[in-house]
Amino acid sequence: MEYTVEDLSPVKKKVSVTVPVDEVNASLSATIAMYRTSVDLKGFRKGKVPSSVIEGRFKKEVYSEATQDLVNVHINEIIGELNASPVSRIDFDGGELVRDEEFKYSLSFEVLPEFELPNYEGMDVEMEKVVVKDDEVDEVLNRIRGNMAEIVPLAENRPAKDGEIAVLDFAAFENGEPIEGIAAENFQMSLGDKQALEDFENLVKTVAPGESKEGDVTFPADFINPEFAGKTVTMKVTVHSIQERKLPELDDEMARKAGGFESVEKMREAVVQSYKQSRGQLCRSQAQTTMLEGLLKTVDFPLPESMVEMYLENLLQDQKIKVERQGKSIESLGKTPDELRAEMRPEAERIAKTQIFLVTAARKEGVEVSEQEVDMQLQQMAMKSGQDFRAVKDYYAQNNLLFGLRDRMLADKAMEAIFEKANITEVEPKELKTEA
Repeated sequence: MEYTVEDLSPVKKKVSVTVPVDEVNASLSATIAMYRTSVDLKGFRKGKVPSSVIEGRFKKEVYSEATQDLVNVHINEIIGELNASPVSRIDFDGGELVRDEEFKYSLSFEVLPEFELPNYEGMDVEMEKVVVKDDEVDEVLNRIRGNMAEIVPLAENRPAKDGEIAVLDFAAFENGEPIEGIAAENFQMSLGDKQALEDFENLVKTVAPGESKEGDVTFPADFINPEFAGKTVTMKVTVHSIQERKLPELDDEMARKAGGFESVEKMREAVVQSYKQSRGQLCRSQAQTTMLEGLLKTVDFPLPESMVEMYLENLLQDQKIKVERQGKSIESLGKTPDELRAEMRPEAERIAKTQIFLVTAARKEGVEVSEQEVDMQLQQMAMKSGQDFRAVKDYYAQNNLLFGLRDRMLADKAMEAIFEKANITEVEPKELKTEA
């Protein structure tokens, strides 16, 4: 196999490959040999089917697999020799192997740009001290009490208030006809959590147990279901009962039930420790971000378009999920897809620049990511998505995504390596909002 490399841009390469006849035939023979061990054809003993029969009977499959296997071998060899790190899918341009014929194809992919790193050793970086306030701990303890609250029937016969639970039946009507899909019986509605439409919640707050009422409810114009967006319907409600949350006393007994703590004081100490750990990580992360922002201002280099596009798609998807969680649609933002892309592109470019800087720093620092570490990351991804580990790994391998995953892991390690060489000064904290 011979190849030539052409730089289409500072961040894009094209590799033209020529495969001699003997290598083509050897690749086909190797694939046919694998088929012989597994194919079971009538009239032949398993493993004894002649190669000519295999090639004639399974020509399409054999030639396709042989081509794919050969190209994959070449990709690993070429990337290794070029010491390149593709940041995009490797595009293949070519046909399939033909016996007794030379095979030519090309590979195109984007790579990281080359640039000179600034001197970051001994860089002055401020990091906030870890401070935990008493009122923050009290807030957590009260939240624990709320989670352990006992749900009991309300003694008074009155409409529900915020913080209470109404058990009710409801149904929606339009022009006197019931609307399919908007009805429920014995529905437990927690008031004040903003989990229901404001008009509907206000209606429920006027109905005492044993009573029924109806009122108009208007869906917001940006409601996620366009069928109801902006529409006003009549909602009929019957309240069966009101329940309240009875908070337990903040005592040693509650501490034992909450987490097996010996006392309230021990539970408080655990909350403080948890706060310190999470806030310490946050302070470190903020210091690293500030440090990196300063370093990025000192360098400039071209960005691979595929890398920017990948981060742009991620941002758009995150925005879509965020809006839908609010019961709205992405269209409710009042912007076209092109306008959203243009708005988010600077952030995608910032993320890409950060990634490239850190991967380059990883090379300088001699930071590496082992195959075992990559497998562990893929294992975690498989567990989170509920997929089979082997299926996830095969997908990343077949789509040439392992390079990108390894680079992201390298970036995390590089950040730590740079931070360890900085001159860290602890400063008094600003107001930090985080949860233990």
